[in-house]
Amino acid sequence: MTEQSFKLPDIGEGITEAELSEWLVKVGDEVREDDPICEVTTDKATVEIPAAASGRVTWVGGEAGDVLAVGSELIRIETDGDVAPSEESEDPAPEPAPKPESEPEPETPAKPAKQPEPPAKPARRAQAPASATMARNAAGRPLAAPSVRGRALEMGIDLRQLRGTGPAGRILHEDLDTYAESGGAAAPGSGLRRRDTTEEVRITGVRRRISERMSLAKSRIPHFSIIEEVEVDALEDLRASLNARFADKRGKLTLLPFLIRALSEAVLDHPEITAHFDDEASVVTRHAALHCGIATQTDTGLMVPVLQHAEAMDLWEAARDIRRLSDTARARRIAPENLSGSTITITSLGPLGALATTPIINHPEVAIVGINKIAIRPVWDGHAFQPRRVMNLSCSFDHRVVDGWVAAEFVAKLKALLETPAMLWMEWRDD
Repeated sequence: MTEQSFKLPDIGEGITEAELSEWLVKVGDEVREDDPICEVTTDKATVEIPAAASGRVTWVGGEAGDVLAVGSELIRIETDGDVAPSEESEDPAPEPAPKPESEPEPETPAKPAKQPEPPAKPARRAQAPASATMARNAAGRPLAAPSVRGRALEMGIDLRQLRGTGPAGRILHEDLDTYAESGGAAAPGSGLRRRDTTEEVRITGVRRRISERMSLAKSRIPHFSIIEEVEVDALEDLRASLNARFADKRGKLTLLPFLIRALSEAVLDHPEITAHFDDEASVVTRHAALHCGIATQTDTGLMVPVLQHAEAMDLWEAARDIRRLSDTARARRIAPENLSGSTITITSLGPLGALATTPIINHPEVAIVGINKIAIRPVWDGHAFQPRRVMNLSCSFDHRVVDGWVAAEFVAKLKALLETPAMLWMEWRDD
């Protein structure tokens, strides 16, 4: 048997380093060539790294949150032999790489068969009470084996209320027993319980990228926002009519394709809105193309896939591409080229949206358009108050590039187009 070392491969796009977002294997695991072994996050996307050989993992080069340079040692695999995992395979792991000990998953499922191991386990568990943190996996859930999770569900125990005594704070079956014996398990009529646990969650992966980009945007861009009320009765009636007639053949239309159509018209009179500002070089680059970023919530955080050349799409083309990009982003399989190059961004909280928001600009863009929820409100028609479907637009601008008057004109243009949707096609064909 031979231990081989494998390096973090070149991911492309000129990337020189990547963050380890999640290990999909651990020391002692058997892997086959091309099996995914970890996920790394770059400025562009999350990428799976496959195994370069078959064998048993003997060492991993970091833990979730660590940043590795391309070409640095990533993993060691023992090859040329069919080595079954054994009790001894778990213990040597901390010597070459103490960090991987944070994920010894096989220990809990195999625990009933490891009764001869009492000396090793107390030594490991003794480390957990010293920590005031709750260990979590990459998805943000407490660390526990599937069997422990299933038993906790049957006992009515919320794993977030426990601090595990296993390796790296992993919750074990004994922790469930202790919690239940102490009266912590939920029971009919037990009343409210105190919550005394604390936790520290390390910011990694996509969440770290979001943190960095938002900090950059707020520290370097002087934001100002304009919030405008838009009546959408006519627009919603048109959307419902089109969906009733064409949804089965062309797909369902949401509000977004109509807003994108309105944006493509509004920016014709205000080219300074779809621009990038290089504040270090003091250069504003105006883009005739409407490459529209669509802020999309995923399990790992907010991502912004880009609808390229939205100005050249009809409503159904835009709807199909938005759906495709959103689905691939949520599945964490979106291509890096679909996450860059936006000239303006749209953000929406859908039905959860508030009356108004103050969205943060996606650097180096100079504007962002926020959609708030539609609600029925009384609107004065000159004679009486009438119930109308109303939505607020919340638009933020970079005051270094966009003046308040220009921003107000742009928002007024959007309002006029959305309130009278027939204008979208009339102006589109007016050459």
